[in-house]
Amino acid sequence: MLGSPGLGLLGIDGRAEKVYRAMLANPGWGVGEIGEHLVLTENEVRTALDKLFELALLSPSMEAPGAMRPVRPDVGLSALLARRQADLARQQHEIAASHAAIAEMVAECAVLRPETTQPDYELLTGMDAIQSRLEQLALRATFECLSFMPGGGQSPASLAASRPLDEASLLRGVSLRTVYQESVRNDQATVAYAQWLVQAGGEVGTVPVLPPRMVIVDQEVALLPADPQNSRAGAVQITGRGMIASLLTLFEQVWTAAAPLGAEPEPDEEGLTPQHRELLLLLAQGMTDEVTAKRLSVSTRTARRMVADLMDRLGARSRFEAGLRAAKRGWL
Repeated sequence: MLGSPGLGLLGIDGRAEKVYRAMLANPGWGVGEIGEHLVLTENEVRTALDKLFELALLSPSMEAPGAMRPVRPDVGLSALLARRQADLARQQHEIAASHAAIAEMVAECAVLRPETTQPDYELLTGMDAIQSRLEQLALRATFECLSFMPGGGQSPASLAASRPLDEASLLRGVSLRTVYQESVRNDQATVAYAQWLVQAGGEVGTVPVLPPRMVIVDQEVALLPADPQNSRAGAVQITGRGMIASLLTLFEQVWTAAAPLGAEPEPDEEGLTPQHRELLLLLAQGMTDEVTAKRLSVSTRTARRMVADLMDRLGARSRFEAGLRAAKRGWL
């Protein structure tokens, strides 16, 4: 039962508000009459009365012993509002004190653990250091965060760590653009996260193959893996303008080619999807099924099925013949 949003902030729920209004309009009504008028059970009415008494909106009647009378709104509600304002003032004071304590702790940490940096880059070692820096960058972001998320489905730990950071950034008006690989659609948890991100105001696209993982914040700072083949080897934070400009160009090129989340890749005039094109290029380079699967972030079994489908379309009996036929058709 909904009531006035403003009164809800004072602790008065919808049912208690209706009972209070009924008593103000009909001071002599008892529990039965209020319940009949509002179509409430006796227990529901008494629960609402207890709430109103707790909020000091009811007081014992001096004329009818054992009965309650409603306190005038200009008295009772004004007193509630004053208490609420006092609570908010106290909370603001506590928040200010917390800010001061955080600033002091950050300063102490900077003195005790000075970071060794280079003019344009900094090496971060260990997963905790990387996560800490991601949190720091997300907190400082003012207008934009761009990211590549290769590898198909993301780990539950990664999704859990990302959500509060993404949510806080979106609430501050920061633009979030994320690119996943097309194979991510096979992972329900990652798809659900990406759908939440879009509903919350972010933008998500997919492509068949992605460069290594990357995050760029406010066109000023980028975070890249120190070793793309081993995420635990550490990360490199880059701030050099020239490198950042190149990474931004790379992101925009990939973003332009990305399909919106959930959209089925549209075949071209040859009936090939972007993923088919990438597969043909990998085959032309002589990549094995295992390498092809890793680049496309699919299972080896799926990669073999995709290769077999292409060979069947080309009428080829071998990979070599498939390459020749694809080149002859202008598919490469």
